[in-house]
Amino acid sequence: MSTLAAQAIGTRRLDLLPLHVGHAEEMTAVLSDPALHTFTGGAPDTPQALRSRYQRMTAGSPDPAVSWLNWVIRLRDESCLTGTVQATVGPSGDGPVAEIAWAVGTPWQRRGIATEAAQGLVAWLGRQPVHTVMAHIHPEHRASAAVAAAAGLTPTDERHHGEIRWLRSIGR
Repeated sequence: MSTLAAQAIGTRRLDLLPLHVGHAEEMTAVLSDPALHTFTGGAPDTPQALRSRYQRMTAGSPDPAVSWLNWVIRLRDESCLTGTVQATVGPSGDGPVAEIAWAVGTPWQRRGIATEAAQGLVAWLGRQPVHTVMAHIHPEHRASAAVAAAAGLTPTDERHHGEIRWLRSIGR
């Protein structure tokens, strides 16, 4: 599998923009609510910590067989960043697999932004050499489960670190 690179993705209301370190300042405010960590653990990053994390993420995976793809979500009409989507694409026995995740800042939740961004990401992945899309969702995180379902993923009986594995085959 060749290494993939994040490309700009447009949806009806959103621009998914490839992540760069310069996004850290605005994203620190977007991701500042401690409630965003209810199901994932941790705490909001400081601007310096987020900048450092974005530097590591944009440098890419140390494994040449794995692609780290990260986007910020820009709500076009309001011209502001509202969250992130990401995909880690790597090899598996059944062909390349993309593990996806999303986060939308509290002020922009319940507006369909995560759903639209995840659907846009899955559609883009469907045009890449990816056979399966996967997400891991906490069993009590109903909002993320709804996003995964809207993006065409279905829950499995498999658990990963206590989270439910959701899958969608987009095989060739």
